Amino acid sequence: MICANSPVGALGADAVGGAVTALHWGREGTLTEGPLHQQMADELAGYFAGTLRHFQTPVSPRGSAFQQRFYAALCAIPYGETRTYGDLAKELDVSAQAIGQACGANPIAIIIPCHRVLAADGLGGYSGAGGIEAKVALLRLEGAAGLLI
Repeated sequence: MICANSPVGALGADAVGGAVTALHWGREGTLTEGPLHQQMADELAGYFAGTLRHFQTPVSPRGSAFQQRFYAALCAIPYGETRTYGDLAKELDVSAQAIGQACGANPIAIIIPCHRVLAADGLGGYSGAGGIEAKVALLRLEGAAGLLI
């Protein structure tokens, strides 16, 4: 387990070639030892403790050229800030629906922070374990809870 006691439950991960390819909620992955495991465990612990605001853990999510641009746009959203599906749609010149689908397909949630993407009129969805409650917990952790009122 990468992180057994996070506020959103146990987390495991898969890695290939020295980079994380997937984060698993509630179960272990293939990344069980070594420097990458330790870096990710340390960074997740720091994030959940409120002392880490930007992950350095190497990631390599699979996806199309659009998905890669989308992941980069998510990672550019600062800690404690949010964007709407529409904001990202305009930035990437796609539909808001495409942004929602890409959020739902994000294989490395938390590190690639899709929880920072909200609907124009509410929270929107969240594909991590715990669904919307996990999204709210992550936003609160980052001090973005004022956006929820």
